[in-house]
Amino acid sequence: MSSNRLHHQKSNSNPGEIKHTAFLSEHIGALFLNNNYSDLTLKIEDNELHAHKVILAARSEYFRALLYGGLRESTQNEIVIKDSSVEAFTALLKYIYTGFITLNNLKEDLILEILGLAHQYGFVDLEAAISDFLKQALTIENCCLIYDSARLFNLKFLVQVSAAFIDEHVLQIIKHDSFVQLSLASVKMLISRDSFFAPEIDIFMAVRSWIEANPDVSADDQLSVLSVVRLPLMSLNELLTIVRPTGLLSPETILDAIELQTVPQTDKISYRGLLQPEVNMASLKLGTIVLQGEMKSALLDGNSNHYDMERGYTRHSITTPDDPGILIKLGSQCIVNHIQLLLWDKDLRSYSYYIEVSIDQKDWTRVVDHTQYYCRSWQYLYFEPRVVKFVRIVGTNNTVNKVFHIVSFEIMFTNKSFCMENGLVVPKYNVATSNFSASVIEGVSRTRNSLLDGNTQFYDWESGYTCHQLGSGCILIQLGQPYLIDSMRMLLWDCDDRTYSYFIEVSVNMWDWELIVDKSHEMCSSWQTLFFDRRPIVFIRITGTRNSANEVFHLVHFECPAQTDETPCKVAKKSSMATSSSRSEPDEVTAV
Repeated sequence: MSSNRLHHQKSNSNPGEIKHTAFLSEHIGALFLNNNYSDLTLKIEDNELHAHKVILAARSEYFRALLYGGLRESTQNEIVIKDSSVEAFTALLKYIYTGFITLNNLKEDLILEILGLAHQYGFVDLEAAISDFLKQALTIENCCLIYDSARLFNLKFLVQVSAAFIDEHVLQIIKHDSFVQLSLASVKMLISRDSFFAPEIDIFMAVRSWIEANPDVSADDQLSVLSVVRLPLMSLNELLTIVRPTGLLSPETILDAIELQTVPQTDKISYRGLLQPEVNMASLKLGTIVLQGEMKSALLDGNSNHYDMERGYTRHSITTPDDPGILIKLGSQCIVNHIQLLLWDKDLRSYSYYIEVSIDQKDWTRVVDHTQYYCRSWQYLYFEPRVVKFVRIVGTNNTVNKVFHIVSFEIMFTNKSFCMENGLVVPKYNVATSNFSASVIEGVSRTRNSLLDGNTQFYDWESGYTCHQLGSGCILIQLGQPYLIDSMRMLLWDCDDRTYSYFIEVSVNMWDWELIVDKSHEMCSSWQTLFFDRRPIVFIRITGTRNSANEVFHLVHFECPAQTDETPCKVAKKSSMATSSSRSEPDEVTAV
């Protein structure tokens, strides 16, 4: 070793710490395919590769069990490697010795073979690295091959990203030669997806081409693939003039599809739709338009900041129970499960409403029903994924007048977790925050919503609390929308040893109140964690009945549902989206 090299190695080390890992890697790597000290020969096809048992065992549990686990191979100096080309196994062997492999100049077939070896021999990190590389290398030409291999090796991440790529380019892929090379299981899996969105007749013709290119497939397997083609989505003319003459399907199957098209309810028909996760599909750029409602242009302009009593919203009159409401036509039928909308909120008014979706404007499904609840400002709404083309929003109540106003509307598919019960969100995160549109509408404080700002550390006699006079008034909190709640947590002013008594009532409409907590005859201090039977809640009314020091009830902090000390309530921050037309949800929604 030269002195310059030694000096360089020392200069990269901390004082008192000798780190020669680069030399170690270099020296072990030099043993790759080196006959020196070799005690094992790997026979692949007609080739022999020299190897070292201890290195293979140290790098792989598979080889450790094979070579030192008491099996027959542990006493042999020669092992035959089956089901691998010499090129692929040599590349893996180089990785074993050096931790290095170059994929850039390799063909997809060879990369996928190396991926299969990494999976077989338990090199999880290599498996993940190759999957990441293939994700970036996806093309129309190779995506079917990559998807097939990912399914074979049960690589969930690679299956998901390659399937998403295929969904995005379905029309091109089903007409490409690689489609007919897919395995039976992969063809069925892809076509059975709602997000495999293309004209159904084109999908049928692609399946026909696949059957013709795979003559060894049994008649039963052919029918199993054809069974995932959605015949009712084709026109009558396509069924009779294109599908029927092929003879691939019986006349009875075709007649059943025609009958399904004629039934009044289309719930039995599974539609396909475009799937673009976390993308607002209610965008003018994607061809979405407002068909019905006054001042249509404001709803989809992406401006959720500049609006007042005269402009910046779309509206409809609340007159009769069958009022047509606001109607939106999406640019393409798509798979969605999440809506964000902003109700006009320049004062404390509340609205009630419902939302229905449809494919054809004939059969409507109600996905949100807030007709019995008071709602205000931003609404974060979830439902089971559905294929949607039309959205109808109908206001049923405004606490100020007979007009329903929406400032902004977005609809999308989200991968964020959410929990629903009886049509309402069951949150695990604190929804009593300004960022979730909650507001303090009664109570005295220097800052209107200080009770909801998450500050549980800085308060004194002068600030940081909300209060009301005992025997007069209360502290009243309104959540932005109805949630199913079963717990609350709050902090009573505790800078001395005083105690309080209080009770809590809840409501969904400000008319009907229910007592859920009664501590009017107890002496309470500091933090209060409260549990009760789960129920819909919009309004929380906290009424103090006693203060051992004076005639005022003081509350520093409130949250629902209760956040434990281990996972304290956090004030959510607004985060910007890629375009100004979207408003992201508070981060806490990902905690469900």
